Amino acid sequence: MNSKAQKLEAFSRLLDIMDELREGCPWDKKQTYQSLRHLTIEETYELGDAILDNNTTEIKNELGDLLLHIVFYARIGSETKDFDIADVCTAISDKLIYRHPHIYPPKGKEVVIVADEEEVKRNWEQLKLKEGKGKKSILEGVPKSLPAMVKASRMQDKVAAVGFEWENKKGFLDKIQEEITEFNIEKENSNQDNMEAEFGDILFALINFARYNNINPEDALERTNKKFITRFKHVEQQAKNNGFAIADLPLKDLLTYWEKAKLG
Repeated sequence: MNSKAQKLEAFSRLLDIMDELREGCPWDKKQTYQSLRHLTIEETYELGDAILDNNTTEIKNELGDLLLHIVFYARIGSETKDFDIADVCTAISDKLIYRHPHIYPPKGKEVVIVADEEEVKRNWEQLKLKEGKGKKSILEGVPKSLPAMVKASRMQDKVAAVGFEWENKKGFLDKIQEEITEFNIEKENSNQDNMEAEFGDILFALINFARYNNINPEDALERTNKKFITRFKHVEQQAKNNGFAIADLPLKDLLTYWEKAKLG
């Protein structure tokens, strides 16, 4: 692996390239925070795909793309004299030190003793709330633009960190069943609006149960999506090999192909 000096040299090279591109490339000159935003989101999802595929080469490449965006934003900030990359690094370093009193004791105090990672998470949220300017809730730190499933998971993480969660598995399972029962009542009443609301409650309860079991629901669902795509393509290929159009086959035949696809 590279030495610390080599890492710093590589980062310095990236900063130099960014300066040159910003000054000499017509496309790079035009970019703003707003124009880069959707590209940053796209790069984040591409990194997520690489992680799910456990493709370390692509993880490296996608991390590079994200790092470029960070350097790009910092360069724009330096042009307006609002901040530069040093300010970005200093801010995150200060934040990490402040939020890890079990590693970096506050000046004049002893190291905070923590029992486990859950206590670390609770301390993190409490410290984050203290440092938030004008923030009255730990939920204010959850980005509004997050996808709904990710947002639900993050909110549940945060409230659990301050003790707002069921004490055992039964509480989670009972809540899921309660929401399913309420959904069925609304279905019997043919109230579509209330059905949607109750279905949302079911999803929220399932996401919370996933968190309780240390499962990321977004990752779990995406793994299922990938598995479904692979298997359904196999069904399509089997139908084609047998001379059939998939839309013309009865469900029982499709299910037979599906079971074969599950066998790999």
